[in-house]
Parts: sequence; C-alpha cells; structure tokens
Amino acid sequence: MIKIIKADGAEKEFLAEVEKRAGEVNADVEKIVKDILADVKANGDAAVKSYTAKFDCPNAQYYRVPDEAIQDALTEYNETNSEFVMAMLNAVENITAFHQRQKREGFCVTEENGVIMGQRVRGLDKVGLYVPGGTAAYPSSVLMNAIPAKIAGVKEVIMVTPPLKDGTANKDILVAAALCGVDSIYLCGGAQACAALAYGTDEIPRVSKIVGPGNIFVATAKKLLYGTVDIDMFAGPSEILVLADETANPKYLAADLMSQAEHDKLASAILITTSMEVAEKTQAEIERQAAMLSRKEIIDYSIDNYGAIIVCDDMDYAVELANALAPEHLEVVTANPMEYIGKLDNVGSLFLGQYSPEPLGDYYAGPNHVLPTSGTARFFSPLGVESFTKRSSYIYYTKDALLDAADDIILIAEREKLTAHANSIKVRKED
Repeated sequence: MIKIIKADGAEKEFLAEVEKRAGEVNADVEKIVKDILADVKANGDAAVKSYTAKFDCPNAQYYRVPDEAIQDALTEYNETNSEFVMAMLNAVENITAFHQRQKREGFCVTEENGVIMGQRVRGLDKVGLYVPGGTAAYPSSVLMNAIPAKIAGVKEVIMVTPPLKDGTANKDILVAAALCGVDSIYLCGGAQACAALAYGTDEIPRVSKIVGPGNIFVATAKKLLYGTVDIDMFAGPSEILVLADETANPKYLAADLMSQAEHDKLASAILITTSMEVAEKTQAEIERQAAMLSRKEIIDYSIDNYGAIIVCDDMDYAVELANALAPEHLEVVTANPMEYIGKLDNVGSLFLGQYSPEPLGDYYAGPNHVLPTSGTARFFSPLGVESFTKRSSYIYYTKDALLDAADDIILIAEREKLTAHANSIKVRKED
C-alpha cells in the first residue's frame, strides 16, 4: 500500500531515498558491457550476430530487414489493424506539428566595415535509434525519436531492434518505422547493437548519435560509448510527480500514479497534496484499481518502495518540493493549474489539469516523451529537433577590420602568455 507522509520533515528523508535509487553503478553489468563493446569493436558483425544468437534467438530471420518486409508489414496492418495505423498516423501528425516549431535557422551578419559572421545549423549525418523489441516494444518511441531527427535534417536514421524469440521482427515496430521514414532496420539489440552503431561494422554504418530506451545493459553501453558518439541522455527509472489540491479527483490521481509505476520496479510515483481527504481516497483508489491491472506485481513493488503521498500545508511548499525533485513528468491537478506554469522551473514535461494525464504526452499530444530523469531536469531538456543538430560558425574579416582589432587581440593573447597567437596577428599588422 502506498504510504501517506505528513510534511513535517519525514518527506525529505523519503525523497532522499528515492533519489538514491538511480545513482548506483552495477559493476558486474559494466564489466560485461565493456567486454561486449571490445568484442564488437574487434570483430564487427560476427560478434553482433553471435550475441544475437546467444541472447535473443539462434535463428534471426534477417540481419538487415529488407525494405519490402517493412512495407509488407504496413500493408498487412492497413488491412487487419487499420485502427492502430490510423491512431499512429494521428500521433505522427501531432508530433510533427509540435516539433516543426522547434526548427532553428542559421544567421548571417554583415557589418559596415566588411566583416561577415554567421552560424550554420544542420542535421547530423547519421543517427542510431535503439528500440526494444521484446515484451517492452514501444512503437511510440520510434515516432518520438525518428520524427524530430527527420525534421532536423538527419540524412540517415538507422534503427536497431532485437528479434523476437521466433526470429522475426516486431511488426508494431516495423509499422512505426515505415510511418516516420526510418531508413534502415537491423535485427540486433543490447550492448552489442549500441557498439555496432558507435564503431561501425561492415554492414551497420557508424553513427554520430545513439538515441532510444533500453535495459540496464543498453543504458550502460550508451554511457560507456558517450564521447565516441553522442547520446540522448543518461536515462534513469521513470517517475511521475502529481501536485493536487482539494478539487482533484482521487480516481484520476490513482490511475495516473500507476501509469508510471507499471514501467518497472524502480519507477517512482509521488503525489503531493494539500488535502488529507484526497490523500486517503487516492490511497484507497490505488488499491482498488491495481487489482484490475495486468502489471499489478510491478505496480505494487514500485508503489510500496518508491511511491508516497505527501500531505503538506500549502501549495507553495508543494511547488518548492517539485522544483527540488525536478521530475520527469509533473501533473498539476488544481482549481487553476495554469497559474503554476511560471512557478515550476525544473520539470521534463508539465501536464496541466485533470484532463491532461501523462499518457496523453507519452503517445499523442505532440511534445516529446523522451525526458530527463533522476533530477536532471534541472539542466537537461526533453529530446527535440535541436538534439539532432549541430552548429558551426564562420568569420570573414577584411584587412582593415583586422587591423582595427589587432591591438586588442595581441594584448589579450600576450596576457595569456600565448605568444604564437599574438604573432599570428602581428605578422599581418606588420605586412
């Protein structure tokens, strides 16, 4: 049963324990992953295929999924699962519309003295998209990663996903990939797939960035490969924080808390409310609703260990706690939720009002569901178009413009004792 904590100091001890859950490094997993990365770097596709046979299935149908197989899956779904395809297309439309607004243009500035300066913004060349393919296959993650990449101008999106136990590809994943223009798909997963993307093999191209969710082996591989490639973020367990006053519906609050608790046993679901009545009714609703849910065992573990209802005296303190936690998902279920937009600064994604539950953002509304976790919303942002771009600047000075600036540059360079820097300017000044 979810615990109710009165905000008299005990809440800080609980929240400190919640923060610890994502900070531990599994040394055994790290050693295994390091060995896999080294093997793939040395032996390429042979190593990747060997690990696929060992961990996923011994007879994968493909290594690279043929384009016709992807289109066949979409054709089949149009005939047999047309409602799912239409729902996905509606989601694609919403996600595309939101992310189109994130595009940034370069600029060029021309001064009267002939100086030209500017900035170019362009998409990365190749991006790798990791997609879990077993029981945790999420076609929505394909959309949330591939669509902003394409809008950013990424030339090639390469997806890796482990085969199912029968050796086939998950068709939900293939259909999602077809709908948002993924360029190629390889049936491989785990740390070995991340290594193939980072180092490149004879068959899998080397990418500049790896994005997408995965298990502890995938997350560890991405951390270790960061620097060889860029990654989306250091992702921790999922989390939701709900701020509610006496007007909130406990039935909705309970449902929303469990929508995140079902992700995994380390997920965190916390309600902060100013009403003890709402707290007690929400506690009862969780017990009632959980009994009907397929992932009850995971929900119970998550709620018992990392869930709580904190009752505080006023919303000002609730906001203070929320900004300190910097949660991945934050719902505000109050009489006037819009007033909190400017007060909640540290949050991955903000959901306002009783009819804006977190799953709306996961699947459909448009904002990205790849969000900073474990308090990193203090300094990280959600995945977006900028995540798939790079910037470079350019400078053009005339001789007269350089001579006007020469003395200042020489002074700064010599102050830093970098005489060759100063000399680079002096030789032009003296010419």
